[in-house]
Amino acid sequence: MFHRSERLLLRPGWLEDAGELTSRIADEAIVRNLASAPWPYRQEDAETWLSRASNPRFPAFLVTLPGAGGSPIIGACGLHEDAQGTEIGYWIAREWWGKGFATEAARAVLSVARSLGHRRVHSCHAVDNPASGRVLRKAGFSPTGRIRTVHSRGRGIDISAVEFVTELDGCVGGDDPAMMPRAA
Repeated sequence: MFHRSERLLLRPGWLEDAGELTSRIADEAIVRNLASAPWPYRQEDAETWLSRASNPRFPAFLVTLPGAGGSPIIGACGLHEDAQGTEIGYWIAREWWGKGFATEAARAVLSVARSLGHRRVHSCHAVDNPASGRVLRKAGFSPTGRIRTVHSRGRGIDISAVEFVTELDGCVGGDDPAMMPRAA
């Protein structure tokens, strides 16, 4: 599955992307804020992630920047299922921080989630990563008021994470900001 937003192309990852993906994510400042990525992050980890079985109802995308020297990979964003339902996760390479790409990618994936019939999407961020909370708020999420414990494979410890949720039912339209999800 592919999805286009205003500035980004979200596409599936292929094994051929392993080298570039590794060069983008192998940054401790990124991996420490992800639940499932190991540290240090190696090309074998990228190959494993790229070759995993995919579920069309829970797509994972590489986030690329078309027209920027061959459409480089600048991050990843996708959906997965966990005990609480549908969760969104994302990361953006440090070189592209502060440009709104994480928010744009999250909104694009929420548009895909809506089209796939998901009605509620949740996420969380490490309490020491408030930038991710700002991304979630701008993408239409609201904090639930709960802090939960999640295991950070990159840190090798359990961490406290702030929970967020958004409701997608009743929303229609693509990536039009006026049609973004309602905060719960």
